[in-house]
Amino acid sequence: MNNSCYLGIDVGSISTNCVITRPEGEVLFEIYKRGEGNPIKSVQQCLAQLTEQLPDRFRIKGVCTTGSGRILAGAVVGADVIKNEISAHARAVIQLYPDVRTIFEIGGQDSKVTILRDGAVVDFSMNLVCAAGTGSFLDSQARRLNITIEELSSRAMMSENPTNIAGRCTVFAESDMIHKQQLGNEQKDITMGLCHALVRNYLSNVCNGKEIKPPIVFQGGVSANKGICRAFKETLQCDIIIPPYNMVMGAYGAAIIASKSCIEKTKFRGKEVSAHNIITKGFECGDCPNCCEIIEVLDEDEVIGRTGGRCGKWEGRTEPRKALKGTGQRGTVSGSSTDRKMEHQTCRQVDNVPDLIQIGVPTKKCLK
Repeated sequence: MNNSCYLGIDVGSISTNCVITRPEGEVLFEIYKRGEGNPIKSVQQCLAQLTEQLPDRFRIKGVCTTGSGRILAGAVVGADVIKNEISAHARAVIQLYPDVRTIFEIGGQDSKVTILRDGAVVDFSMNLVCAAGTGSFLDSQARRLNITIEELSSRAMMSENPTNIAGRCTVFAESDMIHKQQLGNEQKDITMGLCHALVRNYLSNVCNGKEIKPPIVFQGGVSANKGICRAFKETLQCDIIIPPYNMVMGAYGAAIIASKSCIEKTKFRGKEVSAHNIITKGFECGDCPNCCEIIEVLDEDEVIGRTGGRCGKWEGRTEPRKALKGTGQRGTVSGSSTDRKMEHQTCRQVDNVPDLIQIGVPTKKCLK
């Protein structure tokens, strides 16, 4: 019997999710956990649960991390692969629904749309500025109504005449909601109106200019809200597919990616990492005018990873700081706020940094 398995970890703005799969994609274990503002601790707590629930006979042969905290999580657990969330979510959907053409993904602080054709990602978009089309929008309005997000979902489904709520901005939505309360609108109609407001915001901003075609899969934490699912169906006049692992699809996709990556020997640091004292320390790079704040991840006194640079030279690297200083052709560049010139050298470009834009930036040294 094959006891090999693969671990996928998705560290987002609100939650940390873990999924373990068999090589063929069968899910053995899944966790959805609120991050509570401490991604390292939440990853360790997920690993602790993994230690308790996963039988000892299973051996983790590969690890992939994804999400906004993917590099940090990758350093903590020892990831073999680090992938952006667009790739991870798309891979999960294709595994379950090969013919899907559109993916809606709405989380706590961001939202995305991914366009697929013939099993490949051809376009995507995400919210860039405002969180009005995300889960935090509903959370804030639920608190204003003094109900839980679960109650908001169930009450919205009872509505027969949803009221119109402004959804372009959380502040305006709250003002409009108070106004509708004063007019005497029922709470169930207001909550369904909020769901429609979020969907309108998402379709007009995130999906603007995108070719939305069914089959459509809806995933992410907000996909658990029945009112939002109903609003999408009523607006688009088509069925919306909610996948079986809708809350952890990023982690599921990451596990699938790990299983397909031909990993000969995993870098996984083991489930016992959950008990280690892992901390972070920051320092300023100073190699160029960007003055990037670099975060070092330390297990006891050992540097196990770094993140935070724009050029990519620090990401995931554990060498001494001096070894990672930029090299390149020297020259001069004018300062942005003064007429002084600065001697500079181009930061070294790193080819093996996953999912990062490589940006050549100069190092700063003022000339007298």
